[in-house]
This record gives sequence, structure tokens and C-alpha cells, in this order.
Amino acid sequence: MRRSGCAVALLMTSALAMPAFANDDVIKNTSDSKQWAIPTGDYANHRYSKLDQINASNVGDLKVAWTFSTGVLRGHEGSPLVIGNIMYIHTPFPNNIFALDLDNENQILWKYQPKQDPSVIGVMCCDTVNRGIAYADGKLFLHQADTTVVAIDAKTGKEVWKAVNGDPKKGETGTMAPIVVKDKVIIGISGAEFGIQGHVTAYDIATGKRAWRGYNVGTDDQILFDPEKTLSLGKPVGKNSSIKTWNGDQWKIGGGSVWGWFSYDPELNLVYYGSANPSTWNPAQRAGPDGKQIDQKWTMSIIARNVDSGVAAWAYQMTPFDEWDYDGVNENILAEHEINGKTHKTLVHFDRNGFAYTLDRTNGELLVAKPYDPDLNWSSGVEMDKSKPNYGRPTVVASKSTFLNGPDVNSKNICPAALGFKDMQPAAYSPQTNLYYVPINNVCMDYEPFKVSYSPGQPYVGATLSMFPPEGKTNTGHVIAWDAAKGEIVFSHDERFSVWSGVLTTAGGIFCHGTLEGYLKCRDQKDGKELFKHRVPSGVIGNVFTYEHKDKQYIGVYSGVGGWAGIGLAAGLDKPTDGLGAVGNYAGLKKFTDLGGSLSIYSLP
Repeated sequence: MRRSGCAVALLMTSALAMPAFANDDVIKNTSDSKQWAIPTGDYANHRYSKLDQINASNVGDLKVAWTFSTGVLRGHEGSPLVIGNIMYIHTPFPNNIFALDLDNENQILWKYQPKQDPSVIGVMCCDTVNRGIAYADGKLFLHQADTTVVAIDAKTGKEVWKAVNGDPKKGETGTMAPIVVKDKVIIGISGAEFGIQGHVTAYDIATGKRAWRGYNVGTDDQILFDPEKTLSLGKPVGKNSSIKTWNGDQWKIGGGSVWGWFSYDPELNLVYYGSANPSTWNPAQRAGPDGKQIDQKWTMSIIARNVDSGVAAWAYQMTPFDEWDYDGVNENILAEHEINGKTHKTLVHFDRNGFAYTLDRTNGELLVAKPYDPDLNWSSGVEMDKSKPNYGRPTVVASKSTFLNGPDVNSKNICPAALGFKDMQPAAYSPQTNLYYVPINNVCMDYEPFKVSYSPGQPYVGATLSMFPPEGKTNTGHVIAWDAAKGEIVFSHDERFSVWSGVLTTAGGIFCHGTLEGYLKCRDQKDGKELFKHRVPSGVIGNVFTYEHKDKQYIGVYSGVGGWAGIGLAAGLDKPTDGLGAVGNYAGLKKFTDLGGSLSIYSLP
């Protein structure tokens, strides 16, 4: 959708003048703690439940209440939805959906089985995962692997409408969970490793008609940035804020895909998300005509967009001129914190690059930027002095720069690895403690860029990676509690493997997560003490959730190892540098778990 800069400005003005109303059905359902009505728990991405029947004093008594096999043997990310007495379960490719009747022995009411060309599997970067479905106004919304957005009647399982969101022949695929806001369902696109031009698109929930599309790289009319009103670190972005930071037309295959999580502030009418890496992974091929670094905006960025128009209110780039594949797609958690004597409406983001950011979500002001794992070594810190020309930018340690070291040079021992100290597995916030509970990948890497040519639908990576634990360590995971106002770790507990599971917090004073080798664990929010541990059928990369049915609280999680960390098992890979470097680091997983695809539900006796 092309618009002149003037038209974009008018759109921004008119949109901000409109009253902001979230989707009433989503608000009603997420306000009912008995349900799990949105993949992120609520619009703020807290992943917190007010249920407290299961609590720190009795969680150790949990027993398996029931299980369900999905029939699919690949990585199971995300979580089911629970609306009333119906549970909706989704799967990886082929993206089946089940509706289970919780009132009638969990019988299958219907099963939706989309027909997709299996060739799409070959252009899915890091397993055939799907992160969830959305529900509103009696419809479920699914983003299929082949990029088709489908609205499904929640009572019958029948297709209501569908819209094609991308082209797998170009490497575009669908893996993320949609969000429904007002009369729109909003979805991103995956495929930065194939040189796509990443975007976010809004569709009308009643008809499937496209309302707007905002690219993350491109001309002002494509990215829907107003040169005078869209802010970055307190200043207008200016004309051509994206394309002037690219060499020639490289932005057309520039990456910046969107496959993480959305959050939404109804008062500001802004939807927040992160954009992914620039293409290619070889930074030398993305340098300017003078051979110097250029930012490649707006990849690796948090972007806040007006829901009605798609026009960006502000953007902040975490890792300009990325040299390490530090995608910025991780969740943005909305809360309030007092910082330097002032209470801010904040956005908290645990980036792949290893820094935890606290920003003012009204305008994108940077408040805190600190490492959330002490092994970070690629940067000496983010400049916080507003008077400095590099304000808001990380200072790169020269020896860890894959650009300065040059192509065909293997840069050694960079921490974190490309999969970040945290990938898309979401953290959770607890209003009881005002802390964030974060799943950690404690992994480092060697990174060797090489020249690669672009061909539509073919991998456009250009780097060989090896991954391993930090020096002197054997474990590759932690769970931590984080103080977002101070930028400090409150406590940390080691895990054998990366914690690739999303966290749940509850009013019962607990937080729960899965482990890659296949455990569900619940811990005390105060100190992280392990209170419950139980083996599930396969490794966990799903997100823990909870609901109440017939006055009884349940906690559940998908098992089914896979995703980037488990791609060796999921895709049968064994070369250490396969899976973009992950296979070697997680080779030990096969001693503990194997493929699966099931849901485990727990309750008190």
C-alpha cells in the first residue's frame, strides 16, 4: 500500500484523534482468569494468571490429570487456548487444530486440517513450528506455514475466510501467533534467512480484507513511517529513514521479518513488536559503498504502530548493522516502573543480543539497557548519555566483530550465540513481585561469514556457526528473575540445557517452565526454589499455561522437542554446524529425549 508522505501524516493525525477501543470480546475473555484466551495471557504479555488454587504451598502435589497426543512429531511451540468449556489445540505443520470439549471427557468436537503444499517445509528456517492461534467474536485465526491467514468458525471448525499473506516461493512462511485488536487481526511474516522484505499486516476480522501493511525496511510509504512524527530516541526519524541506511537496493531483500510476539496498549492504541535480522548474515556484503558500516534500519528494532492506520509512532533499533544474527523479535512486556523518581508506562524487552531494555512505551525513550546474563562479551555496554552521538547504541568489542575481522575469518567465542541469551520463548511478569521471570540460553559461538548470492526461495545466510557453552561451564541454560527498573538479576538457577519454554506466573506465588530434556518445573517467585518437577513425553519448547474448569485449576504444557535448539532431533541432522550451528551444541539432547507431540495437563489431587 503506497502512500505519499503527506497522506501518511494525515493518516497519523486522524488515527490519533480516534478513540481507542480494544476488541471487546478479547478484553472480556482475557479478564476472566478461568480462561486462557490469548497466547500471551493478555495484551500486555504478562503471562500472569490470577488463579491461586495451585500455589507455592501445594504445587508439589500436582498430578497428571490428562494428556492428549497431537499426532505430529515436530517442535511444539506456543500453547492451547481455553475459551469457556472448549480447549483449542494447534500443531506444527500441517497446522491442524483440535477443539476439545472439557465438559465431556475432552472429546474432539472437530478437527481442522488445512491442505498445504509440503514443499513449504523446505523454506522454514528453524523447524516447522507454529506459535499459536487467536480467538475473537466466535472465530479462530490461524497463520499457516504457507502464509495463508484463515478465519475458522470456533463452533464448527469450518473456514470463514482466508487471505494469502506471502509467497513461500520467495522464502516467506508463517510461524507466529496472530493478535486480534479492535476489528483487525494482525500478523507478521517469517523468512529473513531467505532475503525477504519483512512486514506486518492487518486484516479485517469479518471479511479478511487487508486493512494496511507496514514493511520494516523500505521507502517511507512502504514502512508507514511519518518523517516528522515517527520518533526514534526522542527525535523525528526524518525522510527515507530506512533506505538511506542501505547500500543501493539491498533493502529489497533486506530481511527484517516478524515472527515473535505482539503486545498492545489500548490507551495508546499502539501495537508493539520486534523485527528480525538483516539479510545476509555476512555483514561485509551489507556494508556501504565506502566499505563502512551502515545501520540497515529498521531491522533489529522494536516498532510501535497505530492499530487503525499502521503508521509507526516510534521505533528503536537495538543492534544496528547486525553482525551476529541477533534478531529483535522477542516479546515486549508492558508494565509500569518507577525509574529515577518518575513512574513510566514501560515496555520491557529481553533481546537476543543479551541486553534487557526498559523503554517508555509512549515515546520509545530508552530508560535501562543492561546485560541479563554476565557472559555477554560482544559489547561493553549501551551508551546511555543522551548528549553522545552514539546514544542508545551498543559499543562493539572489536575482537568480537565479524565485520572488522573480515569475511572468511572465524571470529571466536562470541557470547551470546546467534540464538541469543533468549530467543522467542517468552518471559513472564508477576505484579506480586514486580519481577520478570526469564528463560535463558547460556550459549556462545564461533562465527565465520562467507560470500553468498541471492536467489529467490533459497537460503541467503552466508555464515558458518558453531555453538557451545561459555568457557568453564557445561550447562547451557538458566532461569532468572529480573528487576527491570534497576537492570539487575535478582536470582538465577542453572539448567542442563537452554530453557526454550515460555514461562507462566500466577497469583499462587509460583512460576513454571519446561526444559529441553523434558520436564515441567514450578518454582517459588521469591527465590526460584524448585517446588515441582515432572517428566513429560518429550522435550518442552512450548509455553506453560493455566485455566480453571469446574472450580479446579489446571496447569498445562506442550511437549514435542524441536525448534532451533532441537532442530537436530526434529530434522534428523547430525553435523555440528547444521541447523545454523545449533546441532553441535545440543547433541546431548538425544540422550534424554526424542520426538513427540502431546499436551500434558496437571491438577491437584
